[in-house]
Amino acid sequence: MTLLATSAIMACTLGGTAHAQSTEEGGKLGGVTVTDTAIDDNESEVSYKVSRSIGATRTDTPLIDVPQTVNVVSVKQIEDQAAGSIGDAIRYVPGVFSAQGEGNRETLVFRGNSTTGDFFVDGVRDDVQTYRDLYNIERLEIFKGPNAMIFGRGGVGGIVNRVTKVANGETIRSFRIEGGSHDHVRGQFDLGTPIGSGASVRLTGVYQDSDSYRDGVNYNRWGFNPTATINLGPDTTLTLGYEHFEDDRIADRGISTYLGAPLVTPRGRFFGDPKQSPTWTNTDAATLFIEHRFSDSVTVRNRTRYADYDKFYQNVFPGTVNTTAQVNPVGLPAGTYAPGTIVQIQAYNQRTYRKNFINQTDLNATFNTGAIEHTLLVGFEYGHQKTDNIRLEGFFPTTAAPTGVQTIFATVANPTVSRPDLLWRAVASSGANEGTAEVFAGYIQDQIAISPMFDVILGVRYESFKTKVSDLRTVGFPVGQQRDFDVSDKLWSPRAGLIFKPAENASIYAAYSRTYLPRGGDQLTGLSLSNQSLAPEKYQNYELGFKWDVLPGFNLSAAVFQLDRDNVLALSDPNNPSSPTVPIGRQRTKGVELSVAGEITDQLSVVGAYTYSDGTFLDNVSGTVKAGNILPNMPKHSASLWTRFDPIDQLGLAVGVTHQGKRFAATDNLVSMPGYTRVDAAVYFDISENVGLQLNVENLFGERYFLYAHSNTNITPGSPTAAKVGLNVKF
Repeated sequence: MTLLATSAIMACTLGGTAHAQSTEEGGKLGGVTVTDTAIDDNESEVSYKVSRSIGATRTDTPLIDVPQTVNVVSVKQIEDQAAGSIGDAIRYVPGVFSAQGEGNRETLVFRGNSTTGDFFVDGVRDDVQTYRDLYNIERLEIFKGPNAMIFGRGGVGGIVNRVTKVANGETIRSFRIEGGSHDHVRGQFDLGTPIGSGASVRLTGVYQDSDSYRDGVNYNRWGFNPTATINLGPDTTLTLGYEHFEDDRIADRGISTYLGAPLVTPRGRFFGDPKQSPTWTNTDAATLFIEHRFSDSVTVRNRTRYADYDKFYQNVFPGTVNTTAQVNPVGLPAGTYAPGTIVQIQAYNQRTYRKNFINQTDLNATFNTGAIEHTLLVGFEYGHQKTDNIRLEGFFPTTAAPTGVQTIFATVANPTVSRPDLLWRAVASSGANEGTAEVFAGYIQDQIAISPMFDVILGVRYESFKTKVSDLRTVGFPVGQQRDFDVSDKLWSPRAGLIFKPAENASIYAAYSRTYLPRGGDQLTGLSLSNQSLAPEKYQNYELGFKWDVLPGFNLSAAVFQLDRDNVLALSDPNNPSSPTVPIGRQRTKGVELSVAGEITDQLSVVGAYTYSDGTFLDNVSGTVKAGNILPNMPKHSASLWTRFDPIDQLGLAVGVTHQGKRFAATDNLVSMPGYTRVDAAVYFDISENVGLQLNVENLFGERYFLYAHSNTNITPGSPTAAKVGLNVKF
């Protein structure tokens, strides 16, 4: 918090009086020319501050006029920090943290609520459990709190939206090559050109092949994304796009714990069998975007996305460490093993196929009723998602059990096993299902400028959300038990915000929003006998905030919020751990989020954040998750500050500091990860106007820390000092 306060004081001292920003057509915004109808992507390329967004309201709106916490990670920030993933990019965003995701997918924690499904691309749902690259994006938008009015069900604590690069009529020639520690090799390119006066094309691509500080772990990915934009007339634009992306890596679930703390082991030591832990995803996605202006005040946009995902992961991973002496454990030489010396090893795999078809239509209209200005949004969304899952358990053959056992042991001193003889088959608890989710949604929103000092935003979305799931298990399935589940939810999701602008470059707001998470979960296929008749979980967010464009290129924002979660499954009798669970539980997160972003002077740029989080269960959810327990993977205090200084045109220096306090690994609060402070650094040198070198060093002082957790027995150690050297060519 002290870091952020210092930055704000420096901004005021260096900048003097705050300058109002002009948002009129052709005005200057942060040193970049913008119009009143389109986001200017060049701002994201030259600044850490992005001033406007379409995603926040589905209208082109300055962020200072959005009654919600919105953080935008610009492509300049991503490139300066050499961020290779969404998890890397959100380190300087308040209120958002990462979880491990079993080592096979991105898992973000928004205001205490973890999610694997609240990912969007250009405002369209992109929710399969996978990793995403940043090679083809202009910026990363993070919207806090329930966002159902704009993005639909889910988004319980927030969502992340990737805004992609598309053909824009400009000539673009950009290449980036990286090499570094742990045999890191990466290359990406961005090529665009106009074709005549009414069309343009663009192609972005990436290839990466890297090892890891974790023994036996590697990452391989490649993808390409061509787009074409065609002007069908003076008022109509058509954009086509297609992406093929593959990610192939080792699923690394980290280390286990003992007596409430992570094991003290070498950072690279792998628990399990890395050769038997592959995970990969193939993604093919096609998009069609049409925009037509009926007049200067009425525009219609239609976006269609079809995506086909094929995902597989297999993992041989650690379980608990023995707390009592064990005699002749399976998988180890006969003998007695003292407490804290051996660890369980288990295995399973899962295959997921998903096909998404989503169509969105938005009508934007601006008009006046007397002296009151309106920006109206009326929209419709249709979505159809089909998912197939199958899971198999791993069995380790032994002399006594040639068909295999599900749990063996390894020593903590040598926990890496090699089991090419693993057998895979289903048991009664192995999941096998197919499901469809279909949504029909309509929404309406009005941004009302009552006066130069007061704006109101009112909106509501109605969703008819239907989920069908068929249980396809064949092993141990009870005869006559229900297999097919068909649930319909009618969801009303409102949004309201009041904005007070004491000056053109500052706003104070109050906001309320609500969303629901149907019982199918964020991966759609969670329906079962026990939950099919239960109401969706409900999330309500109350927020007060402040935004101030201290300088044309520098912003300070703050928010205080309370996020309530209701209809959580909890014990029907709080005093009886074996009583049935019913949807009466509650969870609450309260917090404060501060952020700064932008250029204080021509030589000094910063981006920083501070978060205070207080997230707890208000009721006994189970025998181990009790009222007062703290939400996992969420520190009470966290802060970060990245500062870049360019003493001369050819040279830049940057230092980044991230701090996270103690975090619990799971909802039972039995295991905690200690707090840490990590320092990163970077040096930039321009060889010429078009060629630059870049050195990024992660964990400059070799801090030992734990990055995140998935459970009490799956915790990832942080990287030792590592370096990347990049060559950037643009012309």
